[in-house]
Amino acid sequence: MQQVHNGIAILIPMENRQDRHILSLKDVNTFYGKAQILFDMSLAMSRGEVAVLLGRNGVGKSTTFKSIIGLVVPKSGSIYFKGEEITGLPPYKVCSMGLGYVPEDRRIFTGLTVMENLEVGRRLPREGFEPWTSERLFELFPNLRGLGKHLGGQISGGEQQMLTIARTLMGNPEMIILDEPSEGLAPVIVDQLANTIRNLKENKVAVLLAEQNLNFARRICDRVFIIDHGRVCHESTMAGLTGDVCEMYLAV
Repeated sequence: MQQVHNGIAILIPMENRQDRHILSLKDVNTFYGKAQILFDMSLAMSRGEVAVLLGRNGVGKSTTFKSIIGLVVPKSGSIYFKGEEITGLPPYKVCSMGLGYVPEDRRIFTGLTVMENLEVGRRLPREGFEPWTSERLFELFPNLRGLGKHLGGQISGGEQQMLTIARTLMGNPEMIILDEPSEGLAPVIVDQLANTIRNLKENKVAVLLAEQNLNFARRICDRVFIIDHGRVCHESTMAGLTGDVCEMYLAV
């Protein structure tokens, strides 16, 4: 890739190009009214990577996700997905590009059946990715098999969480964002969720999640970003996350 500077063509190394990351945020500042929540938030993720945002309550994890997906428009800074800037785009356009979002409060359609919820999320397959079908999703979420005619409001909280993720996958995303996916779930469901995320990675789907459960994050994540006061204060591989760092930023 070349860039012209003062009439001279300069070759930009591949490792410096924006599109080598599936997602990147650069100096993002986001406000709710006059209250600033994110302060020059910057991070980047590679394709097929599983990464986690860690941090105490109220430090800006959910706001980061809402800024990415377009539910909140940053006041300044840039957000790129697959090398294209998506800053301020409406959520439906961001999702149509291949970025799925599972909010903390699940938001299934309680008056629709499980199968109808899945159909709501259906989108065309993406080149290079095996399309998600209801049968394939029932293999991934065996608890949902046999519940196809049940209303969303009649299934358990764990099953609702699975359904929300399954509905998002019906959009055939290249990346999925999960906000506190293990919160309130029984240990056996958390184990199934961990297996699901590993399966997504094997299928080349990048995953970014926010978590309070450090043990859960250690089981599935490649990279960790710790957020404090609306900015990334620590980044490392999950294996490189030390007890001192956890004590400083995560201890209550």
